[in-house]
Amino acid sequence: MKAIRRLYDWVLTWADSPYGGLALFFIAFAESSFFPIPPDVLLIALCLGKSEKCFRYAAICTLGSVLGGMAGYAIGWGLWGSVDQLFFTYVPGFHEEGFAKVQTLYQEWDFWFVFIAAFTPVPYKVITITAGVFGLNIFMFLLATIIGRSARFFLVAGLIKKFGEPVRNIIDKWFNVLTIVFVILLVGSFYLIKVVLH
Repeated sequence: MKAIRRLYDWVLTWADSPYGGLALFFIAFAESSFFPIPPDVLLIALCLGKSEKCFRYAAICTLGSVLGGMAGYAIGWGLWGSVDQLFFTYVPGFHEEGFAKVQTLYQEWDFWFVFIAAFTPVPYKVITITAGVFGLNIFMFLLATIIGRSARFFLVAGLIKKFGEPVRNIIDKWFNVLTIVFVILLVGSFYLIKVVLH
């Protein structure tokens, strides 16, 4: 936990740097395949510092995360047999039991599973790599990633732009819960529509 905290603090140091936007891109990219700290941490700090650039930062974060997701997919698709033990040993969130469960979820939910992982606090790196390992349709994977990641980061940026510093504590404390509730309502609505139409 101390190592994670040091990484967290290091990520925040980029908020006061002229290279904050570039750091945000690379952190968002890395988080989609191996980095343990979500890019939201730096996104919030940057948006608080320069609210007029909130949506620009959200776009940078989305682009980095989507490209990182593609890199994660490529790792799973082409390299998994030679790097799997490194991930299971050193990357937080990876374990063999969970990995096996993800395969079952992909088979049942595909698009929705990727979208939910992209939007909520589910460790996204696990999803991107397993998508490649299990050969999930790349176009469906990209579509779900783009929609989920952009919705998440633009929501954060929009809240910061509208409410500023007071909303920071609310996001830190409740954002994970709120995103899960939103997804439950969204999926529930689609299920209800499906039942009504049939």
